[in-house]
Amino acid sequence: MRNRLRNLTRLTKLMLIAPLAIIGMAIFAWIGGEIVMLLWNWLAPELFGLRTINFWQALGLLALCRILFGGFGLSGGGNRNSGRRMEARIGERVSERMAERWEQMTPEERERLRQGLHDRSGRTTPLDSNQSA
Repeated sequence: MRNRLRNLTRLTKLMLIAPLAIIGMAIFAWIGGEIVMLLWNWLAPELFGLRTINFWQALGLLALCRILFGGFGLSGGGNRNSGRRMEARIGERVSERMAERWEQMTPEERERLRQGLHDRSGRTTPLDSNQSA
């Protein structure tokens, strides 16, 4: 059986998988619409005085939320690495600006900054070059 599946062409595999994928998406949409409809009809009329909705309205509400907020709660919208890249850019820029300001400080200003960066326990920050414990 395994050898039979390995010997199938790419097109044949696609023809086998595509209907299963479509059925899976339909089942996912049906379950999502039912959940939204049940939650809406359970909470919204009693809490906010809104009217109940049917399955198609719930499915439309689910699609609208997908468009507005992205994702179905699994990975969210957008690229997964975009947040990390943005944090890296911000970190680089902060480091550059701190280095520029450090170079422009007088030795007295640098010492005052070091003293201000000490926490209550007396430990120093990584910026402090001469550690005193």
